This record gives sequence, C-alpha cells and structure tokens, in this order.
Amino acid sequence: MQSPPSRSPRAIVVGAGFGGMQAAQSLARSGADVLLIDRNNYNTFVPLLYQVAAAQIAPESIAYPLRTVLRRAPRTRFLMADVQRIDFEQQVVKANDATISYDYLVLATGSQTQFLGVPGAADHAFPLRTLGHAAALRNHILHRFEQAARERDPLRRQRLLTVVIVGGGPTGVEMAGTLVELKQAIKRDYPGLNWQDMQIVLVQSGENLLADLPDRLGRYTTRKLRQLGVKVHFQTRVSRVTEQTVDFSDGSTLPTGTVVWAAGLEAAMPTANAAPPTARKRKLKVRPTLQLVDHDNVYAIGDLAHAEQNGKPLTGVAPEALQQGVTVARNIRQQMRGKAPKPFRYLNKGRLAIIGGYAGVGKIGPFLLTGFLPWLMWLSVHLVYLPGFRNRLMVLLNWLHGYSRGDRAIRLILSSTSATPPAPTSSAPSSQTLALAKSAHSL
Repeated sequence: MQSPPSRSPRAIVVGAGFGGMQAAQSLARSGADVLLIDRNNYNTFVPLLYQVAAAQIAPESIAYPLRTVLRRAPRTRFLMADVQRIDFEQQVVKANDATISYDYLVLATGSQTQFLGVPGAADHAFPLRTLGHAAALRNHILHRFEQAARERDPLRRQRLLTVVIVGGGPTGVEMAGTLVELKQAIKRDYPGLNWQDMQIVLVQSGENLLADLPDRLGRYTTRKLRQLGVKVHFQTRVSRVTEQTVDFSDGSTLPTGTVVWAAGLEAAMPTANAAPPTARKRKLKVRPTLQLVDHDNVYAIGDLAHAEQNGKPLTGVAPEALQQGVTVARNIRQQMRGKAPKPFRYLNKGRLAIIGGYAGVGKIGPFLLTGFLPWLMWLSVHLVYLPGFRNRLMVLLNWLHGYSRGDRAIRLILSSTSATPPAPTSSAPSSQTLALAKSAHSL
C-alpha cells in the first residue's frame, strides 16, 4: 500500500507590518505553505501617519491591500483575523474561530502606545499608531479650528488653538513641524482668527530631541523648531491629562484643546500559554538568529524583539524589520534543509528625520546632515519605500501641491463632533507599527 505524501511544512507569520510582510514574501518560494495573519487587510505605512493627521495626504494613500501584495507569492495565503492565543507547546495559533497548527512561527506584531501610567492620558490624549488614530486626530484638529472661529472668549479660543505634543522623538518632532505648516496653509480660511493665539508646545522629558541621533542633530532640531514658533520644553514630565488641560510634574498647568501622545511604546505580544522571556518594554528576548530563547522554531522581529548587535540593542526602525524579515525567511529555509540558522547582522544605511519648514537632519555613515538636503532625502526615501505605484503617485502629487503652494487640500472633517481619542487597543495581531513612528525614520 502506498503511503500518503508527506505534508509540506507550514510557516505562520503574525503581523503584516514591514517585517512581517517582508518575511511572508521572502518565504513564498521556500517550499513551505505560508500563512500571513493580520487584523487588517492592509499594510499601513506608519512613517507618514503624521501627514494624514495634519491634512497633508489622504489615509488611503498610505494603506496597501495585503492580498495585492501576495498575488505573486506562491503558496502564500492571507487570513484577516485577530490572534487570541498562541500555544507554543502544541504549536498552534488561535485566531478568531480557527485553530491553526504551524511548523515555524514568525511573530511580527510590533508595538503599541505606552501611556506610562499618566492619569487621563489614555482617555484624553491622541496616540498616532494606526490609520484610525491619524484620521481621528485630523478630525479633532480641524474641528478645533472651527470651534475657535466662532468662539468669542479669547481665553477659550486660545485653549482651543493650543496643541501639546508629548515626546521629543521622531513622531513628536514631525508632528510639531507639520502643524506649523498646517497653520500657515489655512490662515486664509479663517481670516477672523488671531493666529498669535495658536500655540504648538513640544515637551520632552530628556535634555535633547531625537535621542537616537547625535546630540548635535538634536540641538539643530530644537533651534529650527523654535525658529518656526514651536515652544520646546526639556526635562518636563506630564503628571496628568484632562479634557482641557495638561498638568506637569512641577505643578504648572497648561490649558489645551489637543494633546498628541508620542512619548512611549511597548511591545504588543499576543497572549501565550507560557509567556516567553522578555526584556525592557516587554520585548521578547531572542538569540542572535532571531529565534526565541526557548523555542527553536519561533522567531520574533521588529519592535517585538529585543535584538542586540555589538552589545547594543537595535532601535526598532523599519529597515531593521525589513532586513530581519529576509533573515528569518533564510533561517527557516536553513532549518528545512536540516542546517543551522545564521545570526542576523543589520546593515545600517543611515538615519534621517524630517523637521518641517523644508528642513531635516540625518546621519549617513560618519557624515551629519542638516537643512534642505536631508529633508529632500527623507521625502525621496519614503516615497520609494511606500508600497504601490498609485499610492506613490498620489503622495507625490500631494507633496508637490502642498509644498509648492503652501496649501493643504485634504481638510475634510469626517465626524459631526470633535473627535475623542480612540480607545487604546493592542496592536498584537498586526504590526501596524512598522517599528517606526520611531520606525523607518531611516534609510
């Protein structure tokens, strides 16, 4: 009697951010059956979320359908589902009503907003991690302008026009700069407003901005933002957020109509039968090969993984996640052939950050860049990495229109009342973090 053919190995990738999507594509011709799982049916280009929030580009311009991505990936399927639980011992993933077995598992579930225990922050501050967050923040900001236009009390009007951004990393810096550009663009729409009332306040708990870049670049960023009219405060910690104020640890209070939270991230790990060992910010400890410490056939990448190189932890930017996705696929192919996985080595091509006002900063090898050149490089790099020809074309046209005319064409308020911050949800099943609000501010 002829024995039935042996089943092909099954590789499950959980999370469709940069790392997860790259891992699934790289595994397509490995000989394994590949299943990509995400709660959304699209990939979000997280580095441009702040431009959606500031009415510069449309939300659909930075989202790309996952099924389109996988059209040319043989033996690769997509499942839109929430992952409720992972059983490492039984080697199964429970997603919605399905229980799916795996031979190899890649966890690329990214990170989620960490409110650092600040009272009221989760209820009244706006995170910027998903398309929903960006659209809600855009609605809210534009609605504040409309409220201010009909408000007669000068103190209330100033509060409505005050935006406090918590966190001096790339997301906070980008948001501050683009709000200055938005302010300049819509002055003609509200001739009755005194634009001196609009305050953009950036608060940072540390002593410099863009802590992952050299101090000189952080100081340049501070000077540029202050020249643009942003009020930058260092060594300032938020102690409470209410609907109308931000309280600081020194006892001071600032009335505000909008709080943008860009201060903290933590790994978003789905529930597991036995939690793997974790490091700082709940990141999973991995070996140099990106395998989990306790499981040879399970890998973690991107913001979820605590990976080190030369004794230092990787920062979790998008290029790291992309390269990790390729390495994981190669290591799984190695294991399928009975060979040992190889360590991950990150090739750092440089780091860039955009400030606003046609200025940016960057570090390419030993060279530190400031001003217009890194600003243009940042736009070019992100345009190249943005998935989909149509998306790239639409974003390019919006940039050409916005930067040449000083205008913001996408100023639709899609809610009848001022938006409230979306309820915080775990991004565990979807790597809609790219490692980058932090992530992909690099080449």
